[in-house]
Amino acid sequence: MGIMFLVPAFELGLWNAWIFMVYVVLCNFLPYLLAGKLFDEKALNRLATVDTPQKDNQKRLLNVYSVLFFGMVAFSIFLPLTQDTTWFVVGLTIYILGVIVETTSITNFLTTPADKPVNKGVYRFSRNPMYLGMFLIFVGTSIACVSVLFLVLTAMFTAVSHLVVVAEEQVCTQKYGEPYQNYLNRIPRWIGIPKSSRIED
Repeated sequence: MGIMFLVPAFELGLWNAWIFMVYVVLCNFLPYLLAGKLFDEKALNRLATVDTPQKDNQKRLLNVYSVLFFGMVAFSIFLPLTQDTTWFVVGLTIYILGVIVETTSITNFLTTPADKPVNKGVYRFSRNPMYLGMFLIFVGTSIACVSVLFLVLTAMFTAVSHLVVVAEEQVCTQKYGEPYQNYLNRIPRWIGIPKSSRIED
């Protein structure tokens, strides 16, 4: 199978990782374009509330998150896919799993009334399935491209995402109160990792 390359050849091409990133970019814009058609437009209020930083350190954190996110998307344009290899098959499988988790979690999120916390669908297994789905998408892309550098960026993105999650859970606890706290007590932050109701973790 060979080994992953830390710094792969940078080249523009039709079969580069940007193909995988098209879905990722659409996830950030389609909900707003489809508001009022596929779901209640008020559902976006929850998204806006959760994503609005409350403190200066949260603003800086979201800036780092955004730079990493769009930096990885830009990097994918020059990152060739390793077609016809076992790496590609494994990576594509993980990527597809990530797309399923991401799509399902976005649907659950946007079809829940704006005045209630999301606790249905994949949210019954993880408090943050959108981030979990994005993690799988990036890991799958790293493997499909045989790129250690992209995998390292994924690890950095995941670490920052965890900090963003902690901040978001603080906002949700303030907004939804006891119902959300009960949700924290029942559901793990990440699938397979013991639950933690301490939002300051």
